Amino acid sequence: MSIDSELENIVPSKLVVEGVSKSFKSRSGVVQALDNVSLEIAEGEFVCLVGPSGCGKSTLLNLIAGLDKPDSGRVLSDGQPVTGTGRERMVMFQEHALFPWLDVMGNLMFSLKLKPGLTDAERKDVARYYLKLVGLERFMHANIHELSGGMKQRVALARALAPNPRVLLMDEPFAALDAMTREQLYEDLQKIWAARRKTIVFVTHNVREAACLGDRVVLFSPHPGRVREQFKVTLDRPRDISSIVLAEKATEITRALKAHHTSSQAVGVKA
Repeated sequence: MSIDSELENIVPSKLVVEGVSKSFKSRSGVVQALDNVSLEIAEGEFVCLVGPSGCGKSTLLNLIAGLDKPDSGRVLSDGQPVTGTGRERMVMFQEHALFPWLDVMGNLMFSLKLKPGLTDAERKDVARYYLKLVGLERFMHANIHELSGGMKQRVALARALAPNPRVLLMDEPFAALDAMTREQLYEDLQKIWAARRKTIVFVTHNVREAACLGDRVVLFSPHPGRVREQFKVTLDRPRDISSIVLAEKATEITRALKAHHTSSQAVGVKA
């Protein structure tokens, strides 16, 4: 089974979030993370969720992944309600979460257990393909502790892509990396997205990162999280995070984010 023929057989999909609200209990009482959030994400779209800490971005990602359930509203994937996790929606977290007792190839082979109907030889071919895609084919037999932070995140990305999910959910995956490594991964991720055209939902608090990666940037208000504004980013790819035109777009988005934050604070004071 070839990778390209498999890609051609994928049924078009998109995500729909309908009136989703979510609260959590804490020692100080009930905290509402999301309030009546609605959002639609097209097949093959790269969407970045941006907002201050605690605005519910990661909570929404967990609901889309099926790791949690909304208090009200619903999430649809391919027109079907999300009721739990599934291999069509894979998550990449800030921490790489690789298995240290397995080498690089072993980590990818483990993820491919989620993909039925493949022989071990076919799984190895798929694993090699994705390791080559992230530039780590020659490190396939390396131990995880031998890798740099950026290389570990590349392995984590390859592991998330290997089962060929329709949706890739990324929760601040580059936040803990140094600036130079992040910039390289921005370039790599754009190339991978262009090659595979996965639907990607990417959580970040870094506006310039969002403008660099996303087709669309969705701004969230401070908690309870609500969608406040959305920006289309139509700059040519691949995008350079240091470019002047990207900085201008990021500044436009930042101004809007600050305005919504100030407005939310004012409402809170009046209340």
